[in-house]
Amino acid sequence: MTEATRTADGTAGPPVDVAAEGARIAANISRVVQGKPEVVRLALVVLLAEGHLLIEDVPGVGKTTLAKALAASIDASVRRIQFTPDLLPSDVTGVAIYDQETREFEFKPGAIFANVVVADEINRASPKTQSALLECMEERQVTVDGVSYELARPFLVMATQNPIEMEGTYPLPEAQRDRFTARVSMGYPDRDAELAMLDERAVTDPLTTLPAVADAATVRELVTAVSRLHVSEAVRRYVVLLVEASRRSSELRLGASPRAGLQLLRAARAAAALTGRDHVLPDDVQAMAVPVLAHRLLLSPEATLGRTTAEQVVTGLLATVPVPRR
Repeated sequence: MTEATRTADGTAGPPVDVAAEGARIAANISRVVQGKPEVVRLALVVLLAEGHLLIEDVPGVGKTTLAKALAASIDASVRRIQFTPDLLPSDVTGVAIYDQETREFEFKPGAIFANVVVADEINRASPKTQSALLECMEERQVTVDGVSYELARPFLVMATQNPIEMEGTYPLPEAQRDRFTARVSMGYPDRDAELAMLDERAVTDPLTTLPAVADAATVRELVTAVSRLHVSEAVRRYVVLLVEASRRSSELRLGASPRAGLQLLRAARAAAALTGRDHVLPDDVQAMAVPVLAHRLLLSPEATLGRTTAEQVVTGLLATVPVPRR
């Protein structure tokens, strides 16, 4: 898919090829994150959908490496926040400090003021600090002492968390999880990828030499091109039917929110653009349904006792909701 860009004087510039640019960024990330093409692709989908990504898995599988590799591939401002129990909300958003010389309060921006924010071990911070991200992630602004400050575009939060170790952690509240466009699990690498990693990283870390292959302006153009992708009424109706079905499911005590449907459609647009199409198919919606919807759902007690997972529930919904025909 290509779309003409606009120069400073408003005239049409050379077209931006979403699929080609996405392939370049994905190939660059894969130099560090080996053997995980689907995980890398999902991270790109979230970036182009102007969303946020939650990377959840056991320690040592490359959660932070994926976040840092994506950040390094884009020549934009990057900040990393190591979430700890003593982290304060002002450390994230910023604080107004009184200047003795001017006799006025001056705002000192926090770590959230960046294009890509890597929130490492996000569930180790207190709920009060976690809530500091709510306004940032949804409205892309920060309000301190009644004054709102806009965040730069693009703005992406890539958060990592360990679902196994519970000591000293605070589970993400539902409102926080609903603001993440998608959740991904890294999984263990295959044998060849792990052997290559042992060989390459014996001497140096490839992250230190990873070049940037895109900049913030290019990403903004890609996001604009993705947002203009054609979505038929039948596909939009299909998204709404999936979301409604989750609210009626007996296996869930909390279904998908309207925000979930909106994020699902945005992710489907980005997935279609990365394949080179200028329109969204039901296949794109189905491919994005599990990573976009599963982490937002709350299972019923019966489903939990039956060891049913949210991913299985979403798969069941896809099997029951009729797919629109051409």
